[in-house]
Amino acid sequence: MIELKSEFVERKEINLSDSQDKMIASGWGDNVVENTITEKITYLSDGLKVKGYIAYPKDDSKKYPCVIWNRGGIGNKGAIDSFTARGLFGQIASWGHVVFASQYRGNDGGEGKDEFGGSDVNDVLNLIPLANEIKNTHKEKWGIEGWSRGGMMTYLALTKTDRFKCAIVNGGIANLRCSSDESPFMRRLYEVTLGKHKEKEFYEKCESRSIVKFADKISKKTQLLIIHGTNDERVLPRDSIDLSYELLKLKIPFRLVMLEGGDHFNKKHRKEVDEMRRMWFNKYLR
Repeated sequence: MIELKSEFVERKEINLSDSQDKMIASGWGDNVVENTITEKITYLSDGLKVKGYIAYPKDDSKKYPCVIWNRGGIGNKGAIDSFTARGLFGQIASWGHVVFASQYRGNDGGEGKDEFGGSDVNDVLNLIPLANEIKNTHKEKWGIEGWSRGGMMTYLALTKTDRFKCAIVNGGIANLRCSSDESPFMRRLYEVTLGKHKEKEFYEKCESRSIVKFADKISKKTQLLIIHGTNDERVLPRDSIDLSYELLKLKIPFRLVMLEGGDHFNKKHRKEVDEMRRMWFNKYLR
């Protein structure tokens, strides 16, 4: 088990305008606005001041399971703004959870450099000790979720700890395939992100972030739900399918759901996806 150490540097509740609250209620439900609180935070991770969010139910008379949510994107592209955080994390909080989310180092004004699955995975894991500073957390019950690049971060986190009782990955990167067989665009994206000073080091970085190469390292104690749209053009559906083959060979438990016609965000399946997520958390965190 790796040693985790972090603490809050700053916490500030997010307060939106009345018109924004109405949009949140319309998009994520009245319960989010009426019964949850979302805060923007700065916390320490490996000595760096990193930005992120927490969300939790207003009712502090009981303890709630904890969920880490991992964002997609690279750098500030894909960073979560306050409005989206209020809806996205408030929704999970409205299901009866305390939510922790990182913008990853170097983003949103935080210190350090986004390494796209390098030491910034510690920014995910260093959210865990923050639960000690929130009185209504059930510190023994943890779930984790990631979308797109956040799926990659989730897989990597699951190789470092078996603390999480369940995990959800939606459209997650499982294989960087840092070559032209993916697309010139994606290859260029990886080159810019991971650097390309030496060909060998570049491919080593790609492999170190591709869970299909070391699926045997994934925690066998974590119940894994993988969701992917069949029309995803950003992260290929074969990422989840290829990983599933590896998990089958290793006899690691998981559930794979391929949503017909779903794009990278599964927009047309949003209600279905939300219900699957809620039920998965409830099944393994209660």
